[in-house]
Amino acid sequence: MQTVPVEHSDPINAKILAISEDLIAGFQRQPFHLIAEKSGVPLETVLERIKAMLEAGIIRRVRQTLLSTKLAHGALVAWRVPEEKLNAAFDFMSKEDPFSGHVVIRSTDTEVSGSGYRLWTTLKVPVGESLDEHATALLRLTGAEEYLLMPANGVFALGVGHVRRRTLEPGDKADERAEMMTTVPVELTPEEWDTLLILKEELTPDEIIANPWEARAAKLGLTVDRFCEIAETLNSKKVIGRFSTFLEHVKPSSSGERVTRFNGLFHWAVPKGREIEAGGEVGRHFCMTHCYWREGGPQFGNVNIMGVVHGTEKARVMEHKAAIDRHLEAIGIPVSYTNVFWGGRSEIKPSEISPLVYKEWHQKHK
Repeated sequence: MQTVPVEHSDPINAKILAISEDLIAGFQRQPFHLIAEKSGVPLETVLERIKAMLEAGIIRRVRQTLLSTKLAHGALVAWRVPEEKLNAAFDFMSKEDPFSGHVVIRSTDTEVSGSGYRLWTTLKVPVGESLDEHATALLRLTGAEEYLLMPANGVFALGVGHVRRRTLEPGDKADERAEMMTTVPVELTPEEWDTLLILKEELTPDEIIANPWEARAAKLGLTVDRFCEIAETLNSKKVIGRFSTFLEHVKPSSSGERVTRFNGLFHWAVPKGREIEAGGEVGRHFCMTHCYWREGGPQFGNVNIMGVVHGTEKARVMEHKAAIDRHLEAIGIPVSYTNVFWGGRSEIKPSEISPLVYKEWHQKHK
């Protein structure tokens, strides 16, 4: 019996993933048709390969992402946790807290400002709730000593595209500076909330079909047309991200292949008043999967531009950073502090944004 190739490096899978990771923007009525069209791979093959990669764990999830900066208050959080409690705190945040998304233990190459903050998470709470309240509860439940909330003032890059980015040269960048996206929340109707919450759920292998939204619409008692109309309204309200296949990019596959081996959280401190300019210049570099304006304060050398780069070689990740450093210097943006926090143990999951789940969680853990 012929088996379907599932490694991300298989030539056909690589063609599909180069599109499906982060190039299907917004809500699409037939997302797999678009992946097929853009990749040049027949629809039947696209469906067969994505389903096989999902079942093999090469793809860890397939889902419609949301721009939750519009639906929830969010922040990057750095935690100072006693070393003996670090792994238990990691476990609690990754398994017991649905509002913590990325959970990563990070380290620096040298002892510098902020080295003591080993645990890093992304945190989201529903609009109207308090990030501080939730972080204080996590502090109590994990035995952490201190946390620092760093909400995004602006977003310059938000994508993944590990397969697509593997062939990038250091310094490869867009012709124009990246535009800053804001994080102003929007109001949704109850019907929009219902649709949104079911839309964002991960697709099961059985839902990797030509028309994946039919069963979702039926669950809500809606026609497919009505479901898609509501989703398109959500799209126009700018709360829909991309339709995406997320690769397992931390753990090796069963044959030992890895998508990435190193991820560096880059920090730059630029002069006050030049954050939008500097963030746009950093964010235009194609290697950046994420780039934000966040205030790190004195604990982190007053850093205000942060971003993430992934790679299979540590030296290569540092070459990308060196190219960005040279670019900032060449265009006259001074950097008073810069650093790299390397990712170690990590768990990545979508953050919950449901107000109901939030209330239930706090009731349970009060």
